[in-house]
Amino acid sequence: MSPHSNGNLSMAYFQDFVLEGFGGGLETQALLFAVFLALYMVTVLGNILMIIVITLDARLHSPMYFFLKNLSFVDLCYSSVIAPNAMANFFSSSKVITFAGCATQFFFFSLLATTEGILLGVMAYDRFMAICNPLSYPITMCQSACTHLVLGAYCGGCFNSVVQTSFTFHLPFCSSNHINHFFCDVPPLLQISCGNTSINELLLFSICGFMIVGLAIVILISYGYIIATILRMRSGAGRHKIFSTCGSHMTVVTLFLGTLFVMYAQPGAIESMEQGKVVSVFYTLVIPMLNPLIYSLRNKDVKEAVRRLGQKHMTM
Repeated sequence: MSPHSNGNLSMAYFQDFVLEGFGGGLETQALLFAVFLALYMVTVLGNILMIIVITLDARLHSPMYFFLKNLSFVDLCYSSVIAPNAMANFFSSSKVITFAGCATQFFFFSLLATTEGILLGVMAYDRFMAICNPLSYPITMCQSACTHLVLGAYCGGCFNSVVQTSFTFHLPFCSSNHINHFFCDVPPLLQISCGNTSINELLLFSICGFMIVGLAIVILISYGYIIATILRMRSGAGRHKIFSTCGSHMTVVTLFLGTLFVMYAQPGAIESMEQGKVVSVFYTLVIPMLNPLIYSLRNKDVKEAVRRLGQKHMTM
């Protein structure tokens, strides 16, 4: 701690934080460690497999799978920012994280979470163009356009991360250094600040609310046009394939945006941190684990690509 004098008031600012994580004894911590480890291992293996399959199979070199590969990469990094440190703390007596370490973890978490949300919106736009404007699709969604859209998603994530990190970590933390969470996030950090957090809360709700509502509007409009186009189609096989692809995407979008709304985009969300921990486990570990499973199990092209890759490996 470093002392700071303000008139007659002497305050101590903490240089380290303590991540309290989940309560319970050694057995509870061991069980949670096993759950986190299982979720993280499936996340890593599933997303790495998706990246490898899409990279190696020439038949999957299309805009949709280019975005899916980037989504898998973001999911892989996203969960890796949180899970290893959380698992290490289950058996740690101190559970200390430095101020710089906390800020770094929060920066990358915010960057990757925001990027994932924007990527899901881009993927909805891609499906809209492919289904509703198939003739202009190869020109509109050319390689350079896809690259710019992905870069735009990362830039949007970086902007939100810089704003949230700078505003959050400029707050004074002098009342306590115990973070009631298993990673560094805005709501628990605001709870332990001894400064005025009204601007931070407004910023959190406005940016997250704008992102969630904006993405929801883009996705709903895109799928409104897609459904209208599907209903005009005569081919039953074509309808089934489109519904399968779009159904996977809508499942992922609903899970991701729904949990983000519960955690960040409603007033009073920062008041119930015990519930927030459970919600956080869902969007930091469960959803990144489910994404490759949802897309691979419901996507015939991906399953065939995995089979071809397996056969090629067996022959070698």
